[in-house]
Amino acid sequence: MRKGQTPLVCLTAYTTPIARLVDRHCDIVLVGDSVGMVLHGLSSTLGVTLDMMIMHGQAVRRGLVRSLMVVDLPFGSYEESPEQAFRNAARLMAQTGCAAVKLEGGEKMAETIRFLGARGVPVMAHVGLTPQSVNTFGGYRVQGRGDDAERIRRDAGAVTEAGAFSVVLEKVPEPLAKRITAEIAVPTIGIGASLACDGQILVSDDMLGLFSSFRPKFVKRYAELGDQADAAIAAYAADVRERRFPAAEHLYANETKAGGVT
Repeated sequence: MRKGQTPLVCLTAYTTPIARLVDRHCDIVLVGDSVGMVLHGLSSTLGVTLDMMIMHGQAVRRGLVRSLMVVDLPFGSYEESPEQAFRNAARLMAQTGCAAVKLEGGEKMAETIRFLGARGVPVMAHVGLTPQSVNTFGGYRVQGRGDDAERIRRDAGAVTEAGAFSVVLEKVPEPLAKRITAEIAVPTIGIGASLACDGQILVSDDMLGLFSSFRPKFVKRYAELGDQADAAIAAYAADVRERRFPAAEHLYANETKAGGVT
């Protein structure tokens, strides 16, 4: 129903406070395996475990009221077989309360997507640059240039035909993302893709300026909260060292007044 309509607003969340903030504005909130890089200091998403996704999914669930919650299946939790994927997706849904899971891969994952859908697990697909395959790609490189465009088109078509309810298109050439959006029947969610996509997603910490060690071209900074936090922490440290904090208004007097202790 949302295909070609007002674009879907999507952001990531990994904690309850951020979930509460984004829930007011987003249609979809993704608990992404990017949590490994953003919150745990990993160099890629490959070290993220199912237990980590469940823990962060539970935290995000507590902060959401209206948004559709999707949780990533991490590397190694679904590629072996459709049966493995179902066991882990079922556990993820049962323990987090998410409405859907996301998995990476195109034609090779079509059978798994179909298997999950037939058993009550809605799937958001992810094609183009799939970060869990970063070693195969030789880095975080644009996918689908030149003759490789047909591979991405086949991937998007295959996951759509298999029953995915939406497809993330990551780091693909703009004309290709626009063409795929026009060709497939389900909404596309762009990240480094095209304005023509049916929705857009960013990592919340990226767009808020909290996560600065990895900054792709497709990220637009809507704030620089990292710089603000650094200045605030520096001011606190200076106040402590100069004995300006705590001040009298932050302390408790040793006297009792009627009705209680001040």
